[in-house]
Amino acid sequence: MAIWHRRSNRTSTGSRLRRFRSKRKYEMGRTPTETLMGDTKRIIVDSRGKAKKTPALRIQFANVTDPAKGVTFRAEIQDVETNPANMDYQRRKVITRGTIIKTTKGRAKVTNRPGQDGILNAILI
Repeated sequence: MAIWHRRSNRTSTGSRLRRFRSKRKYEMGRTPTETLMGDTKRIIVDSRGKAKKTPALRIQFANVTDPAKGVTFRAEIQDVETNPANMDYQRRKVITRGTIIKTTKGRAKVTNRPGQDGILNAILI
């Protein structure tokens, strides 16, 4: 089933809008990439123009920054603690931006979008 990001069928007051054209390829969307813990696995996805996206399906390591010392190091992900984006994601241990993860260096908050970027950057908390 395809996902479409097009104009709403209703106005702000709730009345129905008439459809004035068919679907366009640039309005087409994809199902979200739900990044999980595990051995790193990425896919290559065509994007608009010549660009390619490499979303991470599974990820094992994170680039963790210590703001007090100003250093960044590679740490292994041990657990997904909380995901404020979605309670179901928290239960299934899906990693998105804002997720609190437990690493070998301590607890960290994810600062990027691994489902878009293919890597995981985090900051110690």
